[in-house]
Amino acid sequence: MLVAVTVAEAVANDQARHLVSRVEQLVAGHDPARTSAAGFLGARFDAGLAWVWFPEGLGGLALPRDMQGPVEHALRKAGAPDESQRNVIGYGMAAPTILTHGTDAQRRRWLRPLFTCEEIWCQLFSEPGAGSDVAGLATRAVRDGDEWVLSGQKVWTTLAHTARWGLILARTDPDVPKHRGLTYFVVDMHAPGVEVRPLRQMTGEAEFNEVFFTEARVPDDQRLDEVGAGWRVATTTLMNERVAIGGGVPRRASGPIHQAIDIYRSQPGRTPVERDRLMQAWVAAEVQRLTNMRARQLRQAGTPGPEGSVAKLAGAELNKAVYELCVDLMGMEGTLYGTHYEMTRPDTAGAPRADARHSFLRARANSIEGGTSEIMRNILGERVLGLPGEPRMDKDLPWSAVPRS
Repeated sequence: MLVAVTVAEAVANDQARHLVSRVEQLVAGHDPARTSAAGFLGARFDAGLAWVWFPEGLGGLALPRDMQGPVEHALRKAGAPDESQRNVIGYGMAAPTILTHGTDAQRRRWLRPLFTCEEIWCQLFSEPGAGSDVAGLATRAVRDGDEWVLSGQKVWTTLAHTARWGLILARTDPDVPKHRGLTYFVVDMHAPGVEVRPLRQMTGEAEFNEVFFTEARVPDDQRLDEVGAGWRVATTTLMNERVAIGGGVPRRASGPIHQAIDIYRSQPGRTPVERDRLMQAWVAAEVQRLTNMRARQLRQAGTPGPEGSVAKLAGAELNKAVYELCVDLMGMEGTLYGTHYEMTRPDTAGAPRADARHSFLRARANSIEGGTSEIMRNILGERVLGLPGEPRMDKDLPWSAVPRS
């Protein structure tokens, strides 16, 4: 066993050195200081350094997923551009979904401009009457020759106002049980019949939107997987979404907890109660970081499992607790945020802010977006702990026969 581990470590070290060498060649040929972000990211994609676990020719090198770490470290040291916050849906959800369920032509068409952020993506699942119960959605897609006609409304769509493409789940057969009558499409957000309206948040920003489809047409070659297989495709998206939201492995004492530490140190005379709260938050942040590190190792072989729901639930609750601590440590100053709450349309989603008061307000969304904390608890209770599920009276009924308010 020891020999096997030693050999595996040696192989991993050789792969890491090879990847760092590839990064050095990339930087030598495309100086980040003189190359546009899109140009550098395009060259990075072509070099197989976008997602090293993706196949060759599609931004990867068919290597183990954990080999991405040395690449990111070397690129940070070289000052390479990082545009991921501009395309969080694209990077975290669209790319793995397209890779898993898309055709070769769809992968070649969408993955490269997605990675360069020349084309931004959004996700269109939630509806006014189908939030936690996504499979109950009512947006219809009706076949018309080689096209589908979309009609309905989606809500809480992050960055829809900057997106070129959207991942959309629609009902194509209302006469079968809800999970079986869904089909998954990629919709052009600039197509006729697509209208995006802002949803203003209490931060003053409108990074979320509601989107209306009025007989918007989608070519059949923009369908992902088979007709009626939408729930299977959506599960891939949702699993990756939860990892993307809560599954990061930051450096120790970085991010929100770093802000809390800075605020704590900014004033002398802190009380033992404040020190105790800070230490409890630090321990929780470190537990979350180490748990995510272990979960990342388990994900290396394929699609994320229930550990994504663990990360998402714990991360959402931790963020709210840490920023609440930050505001409390600021005293009366913590109650002051801006002056007029002007509405802005940001081009990034959930990006860290220097102002902890803004982050305190934004963190309220963490326990809603990507599946509410209540839904995460249900998933973990049923799928991990084996607890009995809640009664589902509509499970075997045709969607069209389910009573609605």
